[in-house]
Amino acid sequence: MSELAPYAVTAANSRGRAHPDEVPTHRSEFQRDRDRIVHSTAFRRLEYKTQVFVNHEGDLFRTRLTHSIEVAQIARSVARALHLNEDLVEAISLAHDLGHTPFGHAGQDALNACMRAHGGFEHNLQSLRIVDLLEERYAAFNGLNLCFETREGIIKHCSLENARQLGELGERFLTRTQPSLEAQICNFADEIAYNNHDVDDGLRSGLITLEQLGEVRLFACYAAIARETYAGISGRRLVHETIRRMINVLVCDLIETTAGNIARCRPKELADIRRGEALVGFSDDLREAQREMKRFLHTHLYQNFQVLRMTSKAQRIISELFAAFLNDPRLLPPDYQADDDQARRVADYVAGMTDRYAMKEHRRLFAVGEI
Repeated sequence: MSELAPYAVTAANSRGRAHPDEVPTHRSEFQRDRDRIVHSTAFRRLEYKTQVFVNHEGDLFRTRLTHSIEVAQIARSVARALHLNEDLVEAISLAHDLGHTPFGHAGQDALNACMRAHGGFEHNLQSLRIVDLLEERYAAFNGLNLCFETREGIIKHCSLENARQLGELGERFLTRTQPSLEAQICNFADEIAYNNHDVDDGLRSGLITLEQLGEVRLFACYAAIARETYAGISGRRLVHETIRRMINVLVCDLIETTAGNIARCRPKELADIRRGEALVGFSDDLREAQREMKRFLHTHLYQNFQVLRMTSKAQRIISELFAAFLNDPRLLPPDYQADDDQARRVADYVAGMTDRYAMKEHRRLFAVGEI
């Protein structure tokens, strides 16, 4: 790792861990955070949790696990170029989706509706709940006992009501201050990864076409360059050559725009980052190009009738599982039967399911002949 900028997060300026822990040997504090995340149960479950397509629909579509790895790769590249803490951005990237429900955003929406009378459900907060409380790997504490800055980066957005309950971690939402540059980078790396890889998965599924994407400025530009560079290119090679160019231009623009913002504001230490303006971002042109791509994906992929059919089934599965377990907690495994806040423990159980396990549990409860 190159020498870090004076405003980067380091072990020296970290706010540390909630519980005293021995100093790691042969690795940094944030490498240890990353390693604890990788070895967690919740991380392994991401292999069978959906991005857009339900896990059983095909072996080549993205899952939450592959998405998290792709986010980490992009975030590390940006952090290295800007002399920021690569280990921290990797830890945040790998943990940011730990709290996602089965069936992607459809599952989250359904579980949030079920929990409306019980404080709601939001996957960022569930990710934090997992690393702070639900993982049971250590004798001395619940959760993973991650550094403050890793936990801070997991919370991408938060309502003011929830922020008030998070103590120090929620202060920035109340005071409108900024998280570390490392946390800001992870937010944009997430956006770059899911936009471009949803394009790839959408094309692979046949739900969107190259002809439709020809109307999207960013895709059309780099598809044309790929065709000019390689005469006769088509099919998957054309898709990959186009998407890799889109990712590259977005990453380079993010680095260059952020570097320009840093040079203009001239922060001298981490405290300057927290009390200043948000410095990580795209240029105006690339920001609008990203918005155009998001609008295209929303209209042509996420609202495609085949995706909506699966969304409808997913929401029904989540809603019916939640209602059954809340109405009769005896149906839950003993660890999830609570003396208080039973609804939250039901949400923990349902949110922790993989796609295929949720479908299996639903069949066990509702299908005749299943046990």
